[in-house]
Amino acid sequence: MFLHITGNGEKTVNEAKTANGVANETGADRQRFAKEDSALVLAHLLFAFGALLLGGIAGVLQGLVRGGMITLPAEIGYYQLLTAHGVLMALVFTTFFIIGFLYSGVAKTLGGRLLPQARRLGWAGFVLMAAGTVLGTIFILLNEATVLYTFYAPLKASPYFYIALTLLVVGSWLSGFGMIYQYRRWRNSHRGKLSPLFAFMAVVTMALWLIATLGVAATVLLQFIPWSFGWTETIDVMVSRTLFWYFGHPLVYFWLLPAYICWYVVIPKIIGGKIFSDSLARLAFLLFLLFSVPVGFHHQLMEPGISPVWKYIQVILTFMVVVPSLMTAFSLFATFELTGRMKGAKGLFGWLKVLPWKDVRFFAPFMGMLLFIPAGAGGIVNASHQMNAAVHNTLWVTGHFHLTVATSVALTFFGIAYWLIPAVTNRVLTPALNRLGIIQTIIWVVGMLFMSGSMHTVGLLGSPRRTAYTTYQDHPDAVLWMPYHVAMAVGGTILFIGVVLLIFNVIAMLRAPKGVTEYPIAEAAESEAPAPRVFERWGVWIGLVVVLVLFAYTIPFMDMLNHSGPGSRPWVTW
Repeated sequence: MFLHITGNGEKTVNEAKTANGVANETGADRQRFAKEDSALVLAHLLFAFGALLLGGIAGVLQGLVRGGMITLPAEIGYYQLLTAHGVLMALVFTTFFIIGFLYSGVAKTLGGRLLPQARRLGWAGFVLMAAGTVLGTIFILLNEATVLYTFYAPLKASPYFYIALTLLVVGSWLSGFGMIYQYRRWRNSHRGKLSPLFAFMAVVTMALWLIATLGVAATVLLQFIPWSFGWTETIDVMVSRTLFWYFGHPLVYFWLLPAYICWYVVIPKIIGGKIFSDSLARLAFLLFLLFSVPVGFHHQLMEPGISPVWKYIQVILTFMVVVPSLMTAFSLFATFELTGRMKGAKGLFGWLKVLPWKDVRFFAPFMGMLLFIPAGAGGIVNASHQMNAAVHNTLWVTGHFHLTVATSVALTFFGIAYWLIPAVTNRVLTPALNRLGIIQTIIWVVGMLFMSGSMHTVGLLGSPRRTAYTTYQDHPDAVLWMPYHVAMAVGGTILFIGVVLLIFNVIAMLRAPKGVTEYPIAEAAESEAPAPRVFERWGVWIGLVVVLVLFAYTIPFMDMLNHSGPGSRPWVTW
């Protein structure tokens, strides 16, 4: 069982129990705890892939409509599908997978098993998130919440949709508290020791999530729910959008950081190498924590009501995130080259030949890394005031979003699944399943190149996002866009084939032969000096985040409140 594996300085299960103040137990008891932890992780993963399948169905139908290739039945709306696709893919699939993955790593590196309190918080979080997902999906399917995943005011959904969002967020908080509890208990029983890198990164990721979701929680609880129930007549649209994007941009890094955990900690082990620098990895994550939260205004560069000075300040803070991104790229490719040289590779790029290209655990995340290069370049365009003016609210933005999250993040998550599911179910990935995983990855990359490439190109030609099929009365510009929309539909169809194959592979992994699959956690290079202790002085780092948030938001937000308009009554346009 993966929870019995030791290494990288972790203690055995019995040692961890003693260190945590829990009496040693028999092998049968340890197996029972391992099964309970595995059940928690597997529940999150399977729910995530169920959401991926449903979101994929909505997505392929949406793409075929946008390409003019099919017409939906009268009872199904295009924007209804668009909402389901966004919510299930961007919010549900990612959140469930991330929490399951992080819980597995926390259990693996902090004592070999979850403490009962952490496990109970994990299950409570899962139940709330699952209930919120089911409730929200029902009201989307009933066409009472066709507001897209950004749910901009003044479009009004059923109040129960906002309650569903609340359940999803609160459930994720409970899961985050469970991980932090496990981490604090480990730290208390290992005073003077640096925490394992995976656990440190998991805590940073959940700290980012907890801080970021305060914005969406505030707008949902204080604005949308009272407004949707009719307890208040109007809503301040500018305030609601600002609170959403306070959450919306760090949400992207909530998706990305678990992928970075895989890149930093797991991939070196899979390729037979070591972590290039433990200290660099920790510093990069702390910089992501600092600079990914106070930057929401770069999503609002085209909106009135915000001073250009504050937009400029947050654009500068946005570009600061480039620093840890470049640190990550340097660390990863240094790891690849050093590992290749260690294996005898010669020449400038000889190390590329010795990488395990036929191992889906490496191949899928590496393709995500590779495609993150153009995705990051597109992000620089979006965050630049002048260039953003050319692409704002066009399909360029949608293409960037899919290249970042639906490619770099999704491919890394797929690669994780191909070893994590066998690890938690005491099974092994067969050569046949590995080959199917490689095929599924190639299908996904090809589909995304068709779809995202077309989105980027037609966005530069002015095609708007969030619109159903239309030729705008055969306007010449709109007619020019149509071949790209067809290519998007073709790409979306290929991607859906990739989703179906992935679901087949997941089911096959659950029925794979019994055996032991290693949970791959790499060690740092022996010659590296220990990371500075200040990296785990959380009061310092959380305090810096608070200072940056107050600096970036206090004055412009107070200006919005002091000069608010009359507010908007609810609108239902579907």
